[in-house]
Amino acid sequence: MALHWQILTALAAAFLFGAVFGTEAAGIPLLAIYDFVGGLFLDALKMLIVPLITASIITGVASIGSAGGVGMMAGRTVIYYLFSTTLAVTTALMVMNLFQPGISGGQPLSETVALPPIGDEVSGRLEGKELSEFFNILRDMVPSNIVQAGAEAQMLGLIFFSVLFGIALTRATSPGMQTVKDFWAGVQDVMIQITHWVMKTAPIGVFALVAGVIAESGLSVILPLIDFFLAVVMGLAIHALVVLPLVLWLVTRRSPIRFMRAIWPALLVAFSTSSSAGTLPITLQALTQRAGVSRETSSFVLPLGATINMDGTALYECAAVLFIAQAYGVDLSLSMQVLIVVLALVTSIGVAAVPSASLVAIALILGVLGLPLEAMGLLLVVDRLLDMLRTSVNVYSDATGAVIVARLRGEDRILMDTRPDEGAESGELAGTVERG
Repeated sequence: MALHWQILTALAAAFLFGAVFGTEAAGIPLLAIYDFVGGLFLDALKMLIVPLITASIITGVASIGSAGGVGMMAGRTVIYYLFSTTLAVTTALMVMNLFQPGISGGQPLSETVALPPIGDEVSGRLEGKELSEFFNILRDMVPSNIVQAGAEAQMLGLIFFSVLFGIALTRATSPGMQTVKDFWAGVQDVMIQITHWVMKTAPIGVFALVAGVIAESGLSVILPLIDFFLAVVMGLAIHALVVLPLVLWLVTRRSPIRFMRAIWPALLVAFSTSSSAGTLPITLQALTQRAGVSRETSSFVLPLGATINMDGTALYECAAVLFIAQAYGVDLSLSMQVLIVVLALVTSIGVAAVPSASLVAIALILGVLGLPLEAMGLLLVVDRLLDMLRTSVNVYSDATGAVIVARLRGEDRILMDTRPDEGAESGELAGTVERG
């Protein structure tokens, strides 16, 4: 059984067990078992944070300078990715503040649903933050001891160091630099493999986390999550159907509708697999054969995008953290919301292009803000379908970036009626999808 069906089955079982058996059955403390198993799953996710984010960012930044002769293309690509991801996170910020799905009937969700305690000291630390304190947090970006920062999971410092390290790798000229690049690329590959292993246990972790929530709160938890689900879908739709098509038309003067028709096969594969990396071969072929982008441009922009450009993921991270903050009744100041935007922007760069990897980044942001990681159990109820949707947005943004960079490089045959016969291309793409 595919992993997503396993997770859906685990969700159904969690609702059933949580609603029918409650917190205790036949003298067995079910809630304690749920907490233990769910805690193991969360600990496994936290175990991945430092090595996965560090290796991914270093490798991604170093790869920008490893393709000789494409400095201008690399600069344009990175600028677009940063711009589009910032737009995505800003969209999430506006939608979540407008609809506030974490507040039900004028009250925070924590007052109607049993959530892990947040603690008075955390509430006091978060509420009423001033701009000066925000800059003090930014000061932590430069750690005095990088080993200590890793041991204490001070991710702001680790992210800054990783970016700096990656940039230095592109400038250093000693013969051993390729060995260092290969090392970090290997670490990234190993951590992605471990992530796959951890995600194989996701059905068990999902069952324990969700069953615990349902056992304590009942099925009434579903309705507020529907509000959260719809808010995220609205944010993704605005970004994919309004923001990105507008950017595409303004820069390239090409039809967004024709562009959507050209990359539709890649979007279907992305939705099915929830992996932008796994969709990469289909996206490359769709852009080169259906959209008319040169292979030189698409083969550079798309792999880079699969590493550092995660519009849908960044949007979801921001929405999820704001939802949990609203659910606990934490009134985040403007400066703290800006911090969330920055964290969502930066951590989305280091998220592996595999299903549900954004849970690691969400755990990172919650840890920085001091919000309980156990509250992530709420998100898992609707995470799978949202994962499929946000991956499609990730791939859509990658393809948009490839078209924009190609047009800026002077390629003028993009999305023109004179491209090869679409029927033949569709058959070839279908064969590719079947072989994949």
